[in-house]
Amino acid sequence: MDKKKCPQCKNLISITSPTCLYCGRPNKFITKSYVNKKWNQYDNKNLFNDMFNTKYFVFILLIITTITVILSN
Repeated sequence: MDKKKCPQCKNLISITSPTCLYCGRPNKFITKSYVNKKWNQYDNKNLFNDMFNTKYFVFILLIITTITVILSN
Protein backbone atom coordinates (compact mmCIF):
# COMPACT_ATOMS: atom_id res chain seq x y z
CA MET A 1 0.00 0.00 0.00
CA ASP A 2 1.40 3.36 -1.02
CA LYS A 3 1.66 5.97 1.70
CA LYS A 4 2.52 9.63 1.82
CA LYS A 5 3.04 12.22 4.53
CA CYS A 6 0.20 14.48 5.50
CA PRO A 7 1.27 18.10 4.85
CA GLN A 8 -0.37 19.29 8.05
CA CYS A 9 0.53 16.74 10.76
CA LYS A 10 3.38 14.87 8.99
CA ASN A 11 1.97 11.39 9.76
CA LEU A 12 1.94 8.64 7.11
CA ILE A 13 -1.43 8.12 5.46
CA SER A 14 -2.63 6.01 2.56
CA ILE A 15 -2.82 7.70 -0.83
CA THR A 16 -6.35 6.40 -1.41
CA SER A 17 -7.81 7.63 1.91
CA PRO A 18 -10.08 10.66 1.56
CA THR A 19 -8.82 12.36 4.74
CA CYS A 20 -5.94 12.10 7.17
CA LEU A 21 -6.77 9.74 10.03
CA TYR A 22 -4.91 11.85 12.56
CA CYS A 23 -5.83 15.46 11.83
CA GLY A 24 -8.80 15.17 9.42
CA ARG A 25 -7.23 17.19 6.61
CA PRO A 26 -8.67 16.26 3.17
CA ASN A 27 -6.26 14.14 1.16
CA LYS A 28 -7.71 15.04 -2.22
CA PHE A 29 -8.17 18.42 -3.81
CA ILE A 30 -11.80 19.29 -3.14
CA THR A 31 -13.66 20.44 -6.24
CA LYS A 32 -17.34 20.87 -6.97
CA SER A 33 -17.46 17.70 -9.06
CA TYR A 34 -15.78 15.72 -6.26
CA VAL A 35 -18.35 16.94 -3.72
CA ASN A 36 -21.28 16.27 -6.08
CA LYS A 37 -20.05 12.76 -6.81
CA LYS A 38 -19.71 11.95 -3.10
CA TRP A 39 -22.80 13.62 -1.64
CA ASN A 40 -25.42 14.20 -4.35
CA GLN A 41 -26.98 10.86 -5.15
CA TYR A 42 -29.55 12.37 -7.51
CA ASP A 43 -27.11 14.39 -9.60
CA ASN A 44 -27.65 12.44 -12.85
CA LYS A 45 -31.35 11.67 -12.42
CA ASN A 46 -34.06 13.98 -13.54
CA LEU A 47 -37.33 14.73 -11.80
CA PHE A 48 -39.42 12.84 -14.36
CA ASN A 49 -37.78 9.50 -13.54
CA ASP A 50 -38.12 10.11 -9.80
CA MET A 51 -41.81 10.85 -10.20
CA PHE A 52 -42.50 7.49 -11.83
CA ASN A 53 -40.64 5.62 -9.10
CA THR A 54 -42.80 6.90 -6.26
CA LYS A 55 -45.56 4.84 -4.73
CA TYR A 56 -47.92 7.80 -4.60
CA PHE A 57 -47.86 8.34 -8.33
CA VAL A 58 -48.71 4.69 -8.98
CA PHE A 59 -51.52 4.85 -6.43
CA ILE A 60 -53.01 8.00 -7.99
CA LEU A 61 -52.71 6.52 -11.47
CA LEU A 62 -54.55 3.39 -10.31
CA ILE A 63 -57.35 5.47 -8.82
CA ILE A 64 -57.71 7.56 -11.99
CA THR A 65 -57.88 4.49 -14.23
CA THR A 66 -60.44 2.86 -11.94
CA ILE A 67 -62.63 5.96 -12.00
CA THR A 68 -62.42 6.23 -15.79
CA VAL A 69 -63.36 2.56 -16.22
CA ILE A 70 -66.33 2.94 -13.88
CA LEU A 71 -67.53 6.11 -15.60
CA SER A 72 -67.15 4.67 -19.09
CA ASN A 73 -69.49 1.75 -18.32
